[in-house]
Amino acid sequence: MRRYGKHTDEDDVRVRPNRKGNRPRTSIRPKHEDAAEGMVLTVDRGRLTCLVEDRVVLAMKARELGRKAAVVGDRVHLVGDLSGQKDTLARIVRISERTSVLRRTADDDDPYERVVVANADQLAIVTALADPEPRPRLIDRCLVAAYDGGLEPLLVLTKSDLAPPDKLLEMYGAFGVRYVVTSRGELEDGSAAERVHEHLDGKITAFVGHSGVGKTTLVNALVPEDRRRTTGLVNAVTGRGRHTTTSALALPLLGAGDGAGDGWVIDTPGVRSFGLAHVDPSRVIHAFPDLEPGTEGCPRACSHDEQDCALDEWVAEGHADPARLYSLRRLLATRERREGD
Repeated sequence: MRRYGKHTDEDDVRVRPNRKGNRPRTSIRPKHEDAAEGMVLTVDRGRLTCLVEDRVVLAMKARELGRKAAVVGDRVHLVGDLSGQKDTLARIVRISERTSVLRRTADDDDPYERVVVANADQLAIVTALADPEPRPRLIDRCLVAAYDGGLEPLLVLTKSDLAPPDKLLEMYGAFGVRYVVTSRGELEDGSAAERVHEHLDGKITAFVGHSGVGKTTLVNALVPEDRRRTTGLVNAVTGRGRHTTTSALALPLLGAGDGAGDGWVIDTPGVRSFGLAHVDPSRVIHAFPDLEPGTEGCPRACSHDEQDCALDEWVAEGHADPARLYSLRRLLATRERREGD
């Protein structure tokens, strides 16, 4: 075996040749200080459609991001070809910190959480008053996901011509959730969209609801076809035809003066269930500011629905409405009961 002395000549050192002919790998990554900022509009099979200034750009995630994935609503930084021309591809090199996240799991036994939407201001929960019948348990679960993720909920009740909204509104009155009631006729003539629009202007709103409640019809009324074309649509990227809500899609909301930039509507696929395995019960209490101070006397890891919970005394002393405590506990209980039970 050859041994080298203290004063080794470089010519004596054996260097393994680089068969690929490229530069050796390094852990130092470029900072991409000149990267442009954009917003993710939709994700399809590893390709992300982003809005960069006024251009729709197709991009892929950079390898250095590892397993970190970008979702609809994410603010990202891109490099590469940002022209938005056909057959061009940019690269996402950074994902900005999120202000809110809408997450769900497949069911309550699934430990793998899925981020559906990022950076949304509010969650519009669309449910029909009849045909199909309302599913309060699903509404409760969507409320928990909204409170847990930092989104403000908005209840949109459709088909009021088939059933009155009084019972459902009474059920959610103690939550203080804003609501809009619409009928089938109002959906058809556009007046429903006008009233819903009042709650969306200047905000990023994610829409959720199960099939048949009129969610997509309402989104179509809020975002006319000509505005959809300005976002590049999905078919220009995937070649699969018009968008059918198989993946989340961000669309620019039209302002009162027919101007752009007044808000965003994010249409999400219809849901059959909404798993909450990822939800920490301690975060749900933040949505009840009138009850939160009363938790200071709770035992450690209190579920807020046990014998020693300090909230009972807090409410008994008149600091909050008993209906609010009941509503909180009803939401927390949805994590223990499957939707539909």
